[in-house]
Amino acid sequence: MKKTKIVDLVESVDPYVRETRGYLHQYPEISAEEFQTAEWLKKEISQYGLVVEQASKTGFIATLDTGKPGKTVGLRADIDALPVNESEINMVGPKKWLSKNPGAAHMCGHDGHMAILLGSMRVLDRLKDQLTGKIIFIFEEGEEISSGIDEMVSLLQTKQLDAVYGTHVTSFMPTGKVSVDPGPVMAGGILVEFDVFGKSGHGSRPDLSINPLFATAQALAGLTSAWSNQIDVSKTVTLGLTQIHGGNVNNIIPDSVFVGGSVRCFDAAEGEKAVNVIKEVVTHTARAHLCEAKFRETTRIVSEPVINDAELSNLAKKAIASSMPDSLIEDQQWYASESFTKYAQVAPILFAFCGVGNEGLGTTAEHHNEHFDLDEDGLKAGVNATVNFAVDFLLNEE
Repeated sequence: MKKTKIVDLVESVDPYVRETRGYLHQYPEISAEEFQTAEWLKKEISQYGLVVEQASKTGFIATLDTGKPGKTVGLRADIDALPVNESEINMVGPKKWLSKNPGAAHMCGHDGHMAILLGSMRVLDRLKDQLTGKIIFIFEEGEEISSGIDEMVSLLQTKQLDAVYGTHVTSFMPTGKVSVDPGPVMAGGILVEFDVFGKSGHGSRPDLSINPLFATAQALAGLTSAWSNQIDVSKTVTLGLTQIHGGNVNNIIPDSVFVGGSVRCFDAAEGEKAVNVIKEVVTHTARAHLCEAKFRETTRIVSEPVINDAELSNLAKKAIASSMPDSLIEDQQWYASESFTKYAQVAPILFAFCGVGNEGLGTTAEHHNEHFDLDEDGLKAGVNATVNFAVDFLLNEE
């Protein structure tokens, strides 16, 4: 198949992709509550006559069957927004699109992911007579809280997929750049939650109480040296403690203090080791202050690292190089975590990063930030990379 034809088709759907992203950005819905989003997506998909199957409360798949034997590839987008209020400005000025739903906003780019997948669907539908096999378009519920991934995986395990491909827009990469590196590309996530228990009392007589605040403070300070001395320096592991809650009155020593956060790693074994370090330091430091530390059952691995298949990576790199010269960049890793890793239970996976960062337009804010925005010029590269990968995978073209 001529690459120029694909480029022309991608160009022709670009206005639709931008319009779609704009609409979805204005009407976000938080994880596991994407009912109107799902219905709108299905209405858009209905024009292609695809078979739609429900996977979870709002997650679903739509299958394009070419009617010819061949491989089956899954193309995935997540559909949920974050429970935050959006700022009207990005890093330099007013945003083009704003959420109209208070308390919900697409501050991670999932509106872009849906737009890319719908644009890719439109192109692939026009090419279906020249393709073989099947394409399963995956619309995943609640990626931010992993509410729909297990049910989606269960459904897909009945479909005999040969590969699953996904896209994530990235504000840390320049607009139009695409990365499909092999190996670990997104970190595994480990939730950390624990309580330090002491003995409550009046603030005027700390000697009659057991203050968990001091024990907690010493434990957290001790973690800094333990981290630098016990974690393998060749396997970066990040410790992001994000909340401490203890007491609410100035003259009363509380009974307990709660600490929460997460560990991120690209090596699962080193991540587990890091959690053991946390437990040892916190437990023994608390005991030294006559307190007791208890880790909650929620302290566990939430997601494994996303590890791209080497063969799929090589195929995608060739597809990008042939269709978008100078767009491919390498050595990109992201310390955020993603439910996409679970698709490896279904088939080999490939997760592409698509740059939407533009300093001039102010679209370089971190993800999950109220100022987050994306450069819509980058969506075209996402559609191009998705379509070319799907075509080359199904036809074994290079």
